[in-house]
Amino acid sequence: MLRKICLWACVCGLCWGLSSCFRSWRKNERDLRKHYANKSVRPTYYTIQNDSLRLFVATTGADTLPPLLLIHGAPGAWYGYLNMVDDSILQSKYHIIAVDRLGYNHSKHRKKRIVTSIDLQARAAALALSLNHSRQKGVLLGRSYGAPIAAKIAILNPQRFNKLVMLAPAIDPTKEKFWWFSKPAKWWIVRMWLPHRINLASFEKFAHAKELEKLANEWQMLQVPTTVVQGGKDWIVDPTNLDFARMKLAKKEAQFIFLPNAGHLISYSHPDLVRELVITPFQQSSTSTTSLQVGTNEDHK
Repeated sequence: MLRKICLWACVCGLCWGLSSCFRSWRKNERDLRKHYANKSVRPTYYTIQNDSLRLFVATTGADTLPPLLLIHGAPGAWYGYLNMVDDSILQSKYHIIAVDRLGYNHSKHRKKRIVTSIDLQARAAALALSLNHSRQKGVLLGRSYGAPIAAKIAILNPQRFNKLVMLAPAIDPTKEKFWWFSKPAKWWIVRMWLPHRINLASFEKFAHAKELEKLANEWQMLQVPTTVVQGGKDWIVDPTNLDFARMKLAKKEAQFIFLPNAGHLISYSHPDLVRELVITPFQQSSTSTTSLQVGTNEDHK
């Protein structure tokens, strides 16, 4: 009896702990209404639907400007890029398109509750480009688990982008990080108490290595100039993923930026750098990749 009580206590504690870990990442409609209550520019929301899926998209900026497509990680939602969606400088230069990936927030696959396929996630997110009417090449940005999905979008749609930016990308199939709660998070008794997005993130994590192995053979097909940014104090994505990127993109138009003191959320800790990378035309010798190490007083998160 005591053993059962202890087991249930551990399960309850695990469920509470996992929910608490991701609570600060989640916003509801009331939070978003409060956020935009006094702002002059608010997102326009769209839902793209077909027989297979429903894709939710938030946009700012004129749809006649080049697209800036933002792909979030796991777990996540479009509002993970809230600071970029609200950036007036970016709004003046781009049609900012932030998607909810399949299974997260308001997006879903009608036939598959759990979508761990990088290919399927990429093809779904790319549908958001139909909202843009500029007929100009744009910029594609993905971070963490969203980075390989962004790369796949670029591989499938090279004619739509003049730059790919990957922030803290989880792309090396041999460097997938697991924590003490990773395996218990897949127990059905734990899953039934957790939000769907956390369960999806857990399934994505355990499928990620195999999915990245599939993508490993496709990096050679990437034609879009690429910038990779990695923080040295990232505890979620192993910083050596930057070495993997250097290896796979050695013969491509690519640049690599290492921030020794940065953590995982680079789009928030280094917004000026990210904005500059998005706005500035890609400049790099056609014969070799470039590698930069940036260390500033702001490089602290």
